[in-house]
This record gives sequence, structure tokens and C-alpha cells, in this order.
Amino acid sequence: MSASPPPPSRDPTAPRREDFARSADDVARQRTVLHHRTTRARHLPNPDDIARRRMLVRWAKWVLPAAALALLGSIAAWPAIDRLVNAQRNALHEMENLRIESGNMLGATYRGLDDHNRPYMITADQAQQVTPDRINLTGPVADTFTQGNDWLTIRSDQGVYMQHEQLLDLTRNVVLYRADGVIMTGVTADMDLKQGIVASDQWVHAEGPFGVLDAQGFILSQHEGIGLFRGPGRLILNDDSHAHPPAATPSSAAPPASSTPPARTEPTR
Repeated sequence: MSASPPPPSRDPTAPRREDFARSADDVARQRTVLHHRTTRARHLPNPDDIARRRMLVRWAKWVLPAAALALLGSIAAWPAIDRLVNAQRNALHEMENLRIESGNMLGATYRGLDDHNRPYMITADQAQQVTPDRINLTGPVADTFTQGNDWLTIRSDQGVYMQHEQLLDLTRNVVLYRADGVIMTGVTADMDLKQGIVASDQWVHAEGPFGVLDAQGFILSQHEGIGLFRGPGRLILNDDSHAHPPAATPSSAAPPASSTPPARTEPTR
């Protein structure tokens, strides 16, 4: 009788039949554990949680569209905001040039209109607010227009500006310039900005295309185009015939230029 071959050797890591064999108790215990885990994972919300979620959804329906509209509006309004910011920056930059201390201000500027709606402007190196109406000026300069829309400016070392009356009193080294080339210098001058009148009762010296004039007072009405000078005074007129001699013709030689001095007029004192 031949011997049976030996049984094949088993791999120790290979699964065995007894590994899959579970008792009924083990199966019941494992199912109970799985049931509890599933129950905890699928926790049902209570009525308070449902109400809270509904409120959040309701708020989101209003807040999100409002935020989107605000974003679009800010994008559309950004150019205007940028211009406003730049304007404020420029205003602050100009304010840096002004120093306000105890009613004093550097680089002051005042603007207004006269009876004929012509603009005028007063600038000063320094202004001091004495009363609600009176302002003391240092280095005032007034610019205005005449009847023919010609430019006129007057300046001095000191001045007083009455805002309500639109009066400007100038003292010390008063100089008046006109667009027609007339320059007047004097000690004092009073200017009615509303009526366009400049007057003085002190000696004044004037030079211009007409000649040279010295008088003991004057009054100029810019709107009427009238200038009055009070004597005694002296007037030297330019001689236009000698200032512009006629051109010589080819047929005849021009006569020699006359050496006669310009006419001089001095009123009797």
C-alpha cells in the first residue's frame, strides 16, 4: 500500500475560514455600533435651528443684492469722489500758504462787483481784522476795470479796507497804473470801489503819453471817464509834431529838424 502525499503547506498570511466565522452576538454588537454612529452623524435640526437658518437666508436675500448695488454705485461715483478729494487737497495746499493768528492773515484776497457789475480784486501781503467792517492791510493792491474795459491797478504800503462800504484808503507810496500808459504817484489816495472813483487831496505826480503833470489833488471817475486835477500845478505837454515829423518826399529834401524844446505850460500861482 502506497503512502498518501503530504498536505500542501499553508501561507501563514492567507485568510482562513475561521476568520469569517462570527457569532450571532458579535454580529448584533457590530450592527448596534453602526446604528449609533449613523444616528449621531445624521443629527436632525431642531425648530430653533431651522428658524435661525431661515432668518439667515432671508437676510442674505437682501444684504447680498444691496452690497452688489453699493459696489456698482461706488465704481460709477469714483470719478466724482476723486475730483472732490483732489479739490480738497488743493484747498488744503492753499491753506498752508495762509497763516491765521489773532485776526491776522497772510496772502489775503477780497473780490467784489461795482455798480456796473465790473469785477474788482484786492490783495494784500497781510490783513488784520480790526472790526467786522474794518480790515487793516499791509502792501495792498487793487485791480479793477475802467469804462472802456481797460485795466487799472493801484498799490501802496499801507491801507484800510471797509468791506460794507467798499472803500479803500491807501497811504504811503501810492502808485496808480493804467493800461494807457499813465502812471501816477502820490502820498495818499481814497478809492470808492463801488462807484469806481479814485481821489486824493495831496500832491500827485503823473506821467504818460500826454506829458508830465504835477497837481495838488485829483479825482478820477472810471465810469464817467473824467479826470480832474486841482491847482496850483504844472503841466508839460508832449509836442506830437516834433515827436512824429512828416516823411520827406523824393522831389524835395527834408528841412533840418528843429531844436525847439517841447511846449511848457505853467499856470499862474
